[in-house]
Amino acid sequence: MSKEKKYIFVVGGVMSSVGKGIAASSIGKILQSRGYAITNIKADMYVNLDAGTIRPAEHGEVFVGEDGIEADQDLGNYERFTNQNSTRENYITTGQIYAEVIRRERNLEYEGEDVEVYPDIPKEIIRRIEACQKKNKSEITIVEYGGTVGEYQLLPFLEATRMMKSKNPLDVFIVLISYLPTPALLGEQKSKPTQHAITDLYSVGLNPDFVICRSERPATPDIKRTISNVCSLPIERIISAPDVYSIYDVPVDFEKENFGATLLKTLGLPPKSKDLADWTILADKIKKIKKEVRIGIVGKYFNFKSCKDTYISVIESINHAAWALNFRPNIIWLDSERYEQDKEKLKELEDLDGIVMPGGFGKRGTEGMILVADYARLNKIPYFGLCFGMQILTISYARNVLGLRDANSTEMNLDTEHPVIATMADQIEKIKNKNYGGSMRLGAYEAILKEGSMARASYGQKEISERHRHRYEVNTKYITQLEKAGLVFSGKSPDGVLMEIAELPKAVHPFYLGTQFHPEFKSRPLAPHPLFTSFIKACINKKK
Repeated sequence: MSKEKKYIFVVGGVMSSVGKGIAASSIGKILQSRGYAITNIKADMYVNLDAGTIRPAEHGEVFVGEDGIEADQDLGNYERFTNQNSTRENYITTGQIYAEVIRRERNLEYEGEDVEVYPDIPKEIIRRIEACQKKNKSEITIVEYGGTVGEYQLLPFLEATRMMKSKNPLDVFIVLISYLPTPALLGEQKSKPTQHAITDLYSVGLNPDFVICRSERPATPDIKRTISNVCSLPIERIISAPDVYSIYDVPVDFEKENFGATLLKTLGLPPKSKDLADWTILADKIKKIKKEVRIGIVGKYFNFKSCKDTYISVIESINHAAWALNFRPNIIWLDSERYEQDKEKLKELEDLDGIVMPGGFGKRGTEGMILVADYARLNKIPYFGLCFGMQILTISYARNVLGLRDANSTEMNLDTEHPVIATMADQIEKIKNKNYGGSMRLGAYEAILKEGSMARASYGQKEISERHRHRYEVNTKYITQLEKAGLVFSGKSPDGVLMEIAELPKAVHPFYLGTQFHPEFKSRPLAPHPLFTSFIKACINKKK
């Protein structure tokens, strides 16, 4: 293996949700800022083929790539930090590995040999990692493993890492991310859980090359020395990663620990000039912003865990646009089902500067969403509907402006008298046959924007390409009626069949717009999405 092919494996110890994805993204950003070609891979332990059928409230957002891959939310972090698009090769699951091995066995590609978990599963993992490196022509490939060391699901992946390390010890490196708890009664950091995680790595034949210490406060020198002694590492390879104001502080803080220089030295790569200037300016700027804009996110995936994971790309897109305009977003979580139970609660929307209606599936909470969309229209509250949010906008308009009281989507009511949102033609058989996984309209598609529309003014161009994830569309039978009633379809597919953007003219409403696509997947911290920027501008104007 040449020096142009280095591999960094990021693994977690002690517990999950300690920021492996942000750490892996930050490592990629740092190495990229020093002039190296990088790519990030996420490997998840579940047997699902992809993230598309997993509840977002349980596992977090389903992130969609340009090529239609439905992946873990960490791919969104990779894209936002490195400004590089991910592909199918950047996402691996246990399900994919086993499916491919079984396919090959059925096709006699093992030439009659018996196929076993070891070594054939690890070999397939290695093949996929190396294929991703080759496609992306990366000098350094950063592979993040889901879960934590010690979990049996992770063992085939750790074995793959061990095999790669054994074959090319100078080209494969391990970064362990572990949590340092500070018990309230003691008031001091404890390293014992991290020591146990290191022991777990030892047990599978691996030793960390770096330990990133996640904690509430910076890791103390004593803690660093203890961990350094346990894993026989120079103390400069023990990296402190305390809680930060924003995730965009992490690469900057890592560099304060001299992580980039130490990392390159360990990898045996020559130092290059670094350029994190724009990123550092942004991280500093975020902390200094005082003015606030109140944005309500109306959703329904609030039952299991943090809303932040469920709608992470939406949140970050709001952040990017608001920060660019020198405002700090105050995000208010609004459960749509509350408005179904008590319409009087709709009055609380008047305290908001704007409303975002994100994507979703299923009937639950939709009547509350329709009420919110109509309230925002009547009271001139900026409204931004994303995918399902555009469909809700259309249903609300059909009911309350056209007077089609039964207007609905066939997703919610197959027998509705007025299916203004209908199942796409190529999806009917798929739904009938319960072919749900990876079968939606997925990935990047082009759209043509209407001259003089708010959408066209936001983008500043006629043709766009955006990422999609849907089975339902505006029913073409109702387009003429809706347009005559004042709704503008300002974005359409190149053949004019699919409605991509719906809006009300600016003379009628300051910002009332929905997209059938997901603009949140393409926003970047240093390049906010133009539609989010226009939305936040409208929200700021409402404050005046």
